[in-house]
Amino acid sequence: MAAKRSAGLLLFRRAGGSAVEVLLAHLGGPLWARREAGAWSVPKGEYAPPEEARDAAEREFAEELGLPPPRGSRLPLGEVRQAGGKTVTVWAVEADLDPDAIRPGTFEMIWPPRSGTVRAFPEIDRVAWCTPDEARTRLVAAQRAFLDRLAERLAAGE
Repeated sequence: MAAKRSAGLLLFRRAGGSAVEVLLAHLGGPLWARREAGAWSVPKGEYAPPEEARDAAEREFAEELGLPPPRGSRLPLGEVRQAGGKTVTVWAVEADLDPDAIRPGTFEMIWPPRSGTVRAFPEIDRVAWCTPDEARTRLVAAQRAFLDRLAERLAAGE
C-alpha cells in the first residue's frame, strides 16, 4: 500500500514590522478535543494521484474551512514526512481570514468506541492566528519545519 499524501495551504499575514502570524487549524473530533500541544495543523487533506498536490491543497482548503482558497502567490514550502508516515506538501499564501467565518467540513466515526453509534464531527473545530513561537508549541511536530521554511522565504524577500 502506498504511503498517504496530504497537501495544504499555510496562510500568513504581516502583523506589523517584520512580525508574521500564521493560521492554524485545531483538529476536530473527540480524540483531539482536550489537546492543544501537537493538536493543530496546517489546513490540509489527503489526495491520491493523478490529482496534483497543489490542486489538492486548494480543494482541501475549501473543504476544511468552508471558504474559497485566497488569491495570491503560492510560496512552495516543500514537504515533510509525519511520524505516521504521511507525506505533507504545503504552500504559503499571504492573506487575511476571519476565524469566525469558517464553516468546516465533517467526518463520521463510531463514537464512543465499540458503541456502534456513528456520529459526525467537524474536520477542524477552530482556527487561530498564531505567532511562529505559539505555532511551534501547537503544531503537529513534523509540520514545524514549514514555519522555518516560511521564515527563510520571507527573509529572502519573497
